[in-house]
Amino acid sequence: MAVLVVGGAGYIGSHTALALKRRGYEAIIYDNLGAGHAELAPGFELIVGDISDASKLAPVLRRVNAVMHFAAHAYVGESVVNPRKYFQNNVLGGISLLNAVLDSKVRKFIFSSSCAVYGTPAKVPMSEDLPRVPVNPYGVTKLIFEQALEAYGPAYGLGYINLRYFNAAGADESGTIGEMHSPETHLIPSAFEAIRGQRPALDIFGDKYPTPDGTCVRDYIHVSDLAEAHVLALEYLAGGTSQAVNLGTGRGYSVREILSAIKRVTGREVSSRMAPPRAGDPAELVADPTRAQELLNWKAKRSLDEIVATAWKWDERVRPTPK
Repeated sequence: MAVLVVGGAGYIGSHTALALKRRGYEAIIYDNLGAGHAELAPGFELIVGDISDASKLAPVLRRVNAVMHFAAHAYVGESVVNPRKYFQNNVLGGISLLNAVLDSKVRKFIFSSSCAVYGTPAKVPMSEDLPRVPVNPYGVTKLIFEQALEAYGPAYGLGYINLRYFNAAGADESGTIGEMHSPETHLIPSAFEAIRGQRPALDIFGDKYPTPDGTCVRDYIHVSDLAEAHVLALEYLAGGTSQAVNLGTGRGYSVREILSAIKRVTGREVSSRMAPPRAGDPAELVADPTRAQELLNWKAKRSLDEIVATAWKWDERVRPTPK
């Protein structure tokens, strides 16, 4: 089976392409390289194109049996100051991709969604039946695309799964691919930048939240665990019904706990400073992964220390510590 990995030169898409290859699938990567990196797609066919380019998509869609869609802008803060960029790509571009899929024979579609569709959760851990009330434009764009799939699915016989990620982190154990964002906003690689002196200190956004140590709590999931869930979701679509599925570990860690894990694994202290809380940052986001376990037979396997260790291995390769 051949799978078109749209946005496959990005962080999660590249790890999923590798997971597909290891499982015996053919993965074809389609990416405009606006935020992706060709060096994250070694050994794969890479087609450079935009998700709005139906004429470029049409011939490659004739060669595949399923589509995985990762090609979204994903900076929450940027979405607040520049929502036009997010609605243009994540909604209009995404719908263009979806229409191109409908014009082909492909009827299996896996969407890279986000726990941002829930907004501030009514309860934690978070199950899939919680109200979807996003609190930023990024989350709104993810919800709109989920709703498009919910309409297209029964109307056109399109099987889909909305995979709602929690906090992706880490890198492939081989050290060959990992996280490459510019600017970097994710906590663990941002902490590495502070260790290397590439930023003056790590900003901790608020320490007065109703959590054990006052800092935000998040569910950190290894990117390779996420990638493997996509393969299982593809196999589930061979006979299962369309679904929304949370992907998380079910265990949350605070910012301070992450910094302690980084020191434990790397032996390096992270220079940090307090900063004002960010608007719309919920105190705690932790998945209830029950549905993923029941439907996909999937459970996160890798620990927090493995997340940090693989991320550090990759970071040392691409940005070695100055001697």
